[in-house]
Amino acid sequence: MNHVDEMTERMLDDAGIGPGMRVLDIGCGPGAVSLMIARRVGGTGHVFGVDQNPQMLELARRAARDAGLSNLTFIEGGFDVAFTERGTLDAVVGRRVLMYQPDASLAVAQLVDAIRPGGVIAFHEHDMVAISDSSTALPLHDRVRSWLREMLRLEGANLHMGFGLHSALSVGGLAVQRVRAEANVLTPTSTYPVGAIIRSVLPRLQHLGITTEAEVDVATLDARLAAERRERNATCLWEMVFCAWARKQ
Repeated sequence: MNHVDEMTERMLDDAGIGPGMRVLDIGCGPGAVSLMIARRVGGTGHVFGVDQNPQMLELARRAARDAGLSNLTFIEGGFDVAFTERGTLDAVVGRRVLMYQPDASLAVAQLVDAIRPGGVIAFHEHDMVAISDSSTALPLHDRVRSWLREMLRLEGANLHMGFGLHSALSVGGLAVQRVRAEANVLTPTSTYPVGAIIRSVLPRLQHLGITTEAEVDVATLDARLAAERRERNATCLWEMVFCAWARKQ
């Protein structure tokens, strides 16, 4: 399990997502969070993964089959998706999805009627706020993060959705329970799959004219980042991760 998944698991713990619950995973993509929730809710619960991209839904269905999980249903649609169980659900969960909504508060408001009274809406969002040790220069780290930041900006994402989570969840019918922030911390001796992340988004980076395959040199990227931290005995806060949940009154 990677560091980001650990943060999601802690949010699910604190939001009370557990056995027997029926949960909507909004913007489920290829199903990583859906499978995480499906294992939690068990055979007496059910997960409804919703995404607007049919290709992502097919990947999610395949992942569920490969994992031997049958308590999932994947549905094409958006925040206002209609299905029989809508209105009776125990929870809605989303990861890195509000940041892509033009109006995050409106998006959350569209979900309130999906859950029963007392149900929970929880979101995990990343924030590109820059936090660094000004006494230690890490130019390669800064350059790689600038690629990701510019990609998200050009794609219309809210780079500071984390700081906007409380506001987004403060819509009619919901009471915010907690907002928590954590950081992905890279130390001189730790590892983090930056290379895999950059490899997965490299076509987008190239399409947007942000960088080139030669400049990235993805095969050596993790080693070069680790060497930079090690040579400077530096710790880097790679990104901030915010988790928040609200309860329907």
